[in-house]
Amino acid sequence: MIRAGIIGGAGYTAGELIRLLINHPDVEIAWVHSTSNAGNPVTDVHQGLIGDTKLRFTDRLDWDAIDVLFCCTPHGKTREFMESCTVPERVKIIDLSADYRLAAEGNDFVYGLPELHRKPLVRGATRVANPGCFATAIQLALLPLAKNLLLNAPIHITAITGSTGAGVKPSATSHFSWRNDNVSIYKPFRHQHLAEIRQSLVELQSSFNQEINFIPVRGCFSRGIMAIIYMDCPIELDEIRKLYEDYYDDHSFTFITDKAPDLKDVVNTNKCILHLDKVDGKLLITSVIDNLVKGASGQAVHNMNLLFGLQERVGLTLKPSAF
Repeated sequence: MIRAGIIGGAGYTAGELIRLLINHPDVEIAWVHSTSNAGNPVTDVHQGLIGDTKLRFTDRLDWDAIDVLFCCTPHGKTREFMESCTVPERVKIIDLSADYRLAAEGNDFVYGLPELHRKPLVRGATRVANPGCFATAIQLALLPLAKNLLLNAPIHITAITGSTGAGVKPSATSHFSWRNDNVSIYKPFRHQHLAEIRQSLVELQSSFNQEINFIPVRGCFSRGIMAIIYMDCPIELDEIRKLYEDYYDDHSFTFITDKAPDLKDVVNTNKCILHLDKVDGKLLITSVIDNLVKGASGQAVHNMNLLFGLQERVGLTLKPSAF
């Protein structure tokens, strides 16, 4: 049995992670850390877990009790935590923040996109940087092209995300009366996930030097991401589809479909669904994921399964709601 600890236990990704782990047949949650909620039932914060768990938050870090640590901390806080605490080397770490996603001197975290780095994840990795949610949806749409050296034109992306992508802490743009019945763009051409997207594409296609024109959009729904991507591409659609099918043939959660996907096809699942089309010489790719599952906590569990030699789909055979 894998014993798990969670820090930053009060956020949306932590709540989703707890839901997944308490239903995972090979995992026991040893503790959920939250200084501000110490002693209180986890269900005081994550009410959707009422009847599923009797866990209480703690302000103690019992390293002897765990085999893996999930960091659901805000961006910047995992690095602070790592610098202030000595985590035993035997404890594997999966960080859901952005702190260790970019390669840098002294950074020994593996970038945890299983569809790109499954081999290092199963060959002794101990520290994993979970990708960003936008980055996951966009990279999965582009990796087969990069592998085949076909990213040779500017890439144009519009991607819309649910309000949970902004985190649990209230802000002016996450308040219900502002977000509901509303759509707005933010951080055009400057989103922080661009760096990790480019890093992965260059890893597969070292010659890649094209612009990535990314417009993120806030949606008036709770969860999910739809990324709509297009670029000039001279390759026929049938050949492109074959490249995608070959790339994802032995991967467990990414699927190619002939029908343009809806966001509801993936909400509450660890799936990414991709649709390909050609229009007047342009390749159009639609990618849909759940930002809290495939884009965060589900991917973290997938990475845990790989680190501990489990079958990839264990604990992640989730089904979307019909409505």
